[in-house]
Amino acid sequence: MIYGLFFGDSITYGEYDGVFGGWVDILKRYALQQFHEGKNELILFNLGIGGETTEGLLKRMPHELAARNSAEGNIVFIGYGANDLAVKNGSQMVSADQFRNNIKTAVQYAKQYSTDIYLVSILPFSEKVDGVESTTGKLRINGDVLIYNQILKDIATESTLHYIDFYAALAEDKEVLLSADGVHPNEKGYGIMAETAIPIIEKYL
Repeated sequence: MIYGLFFGDSITYGEYDGVFGGWVDILKRYALQQFHEGKNELILFNLGIGGETTEGLLKRMPHELAARNSAEGNIVFIGYGANDLAVKNGSQMVSADQFRNNIKTAVQYAKQYSTDIYLVSILPFSEKVDGVESTTGKLRINGDVLIYNQILKDIATESTLHYIDFYAALAEDKEVLLSADGVHPNEKGYGIMAETAIPIIEKYL
């Protein structure tokens, strides 16, 4: 059996989706259903932690990878940036340069266990929260999303990794696909993310 490990923040975890539990959980159910129908067994682990940045990822990633290592192969998904780029008390939680270094380090960790590594794009924010400080004191700017996504794209190209462009999938209809907080998708948004990702996991079934 192959393992799929999804590292990320609350958008990986599936926050704000009381219907399906987020895109990773939709994929998890899909993989189980396919296995019951005679396809390969693909076990998916949702390792998303709300509010996490790449700093937190680097602390836990080696342990999580070692604990969930399938002899038959692992697929690793890395979905960060929405918290890294957030401005709190006047500065970004993780600067663009540090974000680049952290993602590169995370990729090195993943490469010890996997040849199939996917970098997941950051989603757009709703216009109503673009540049507006939230109740948690975080401020997010859509322009920064483009900068951080470009870093992910560049690393994917340099290291011949896969890039999942959820940004493009949601950008046009983001006001309908994001929840009331303007940051997390709603169940419709998560559904579109899952539809985008299902062909990826199909390859391993």
